[in-house]
Amino acid sequence: MGNAKSGCFVDDSIPPLLRDKVIPVADIATPNQFELGFLTGKPVDTFEQVLDAVRALQEMGPSVVLVTSLVRPETGDDVIEMLAVDGDEAYLVQTPYLNFKRNGSGDVTAALFSGHYAYHGEVSQALEATAASVYELLETTYKRGSAELDLIFAQECFVDPKQHFDVTAVDNFPTGGK
Repeated sequence: MGNAKSGCFVDDSIPPLLRDKVIPVADIATPNQFELGFLTGKPVDTFEQVLDAVRALQEMGPSVVLVTSLVRPETGDDVIEMLAVDGDEAYLVQTPYLNFKRNGSGDVTAALFSGHYAYHGEVSQALEATAASVYELLETTYKRGSAELDLIFAQECFVDPKQHFDVTAVDNFPTGGK
């Protein structure tokens, strides 16, 4: 749908369709930080605002929400995060920030997270597995200088990533989830 740097890059009819028709019937939503704010109409500049927007998105439909490309003022410029929420459970994971963008990384993240969540049935395990695979895919793509995601060359990262990242519980997640 879009990102903070370029705004929305889909047809104007798509965001309302997603918000009004798709989100209410979704079990899992995987917006990036910008899309989360756009879908909920809430600010997402602070971590507390992101948590509030996640709760609002849950109230719209999906009980499981993965926020990608999460950047918080209190973290350094050298990291990027993902936040995964299932009902009242919320977890964060940090990975090193790679200063480049390749189209399709959000789609890969959504597919991996959905698959890992279906397999593990546990949002923290799905987040941990997804972060490891996505980071390795992006790192491989970056190091090889590929213009597109290096899905074939990096395919082993989907089943056996070399790095793992610690997932931490969010203690101050507001209650009242589905």
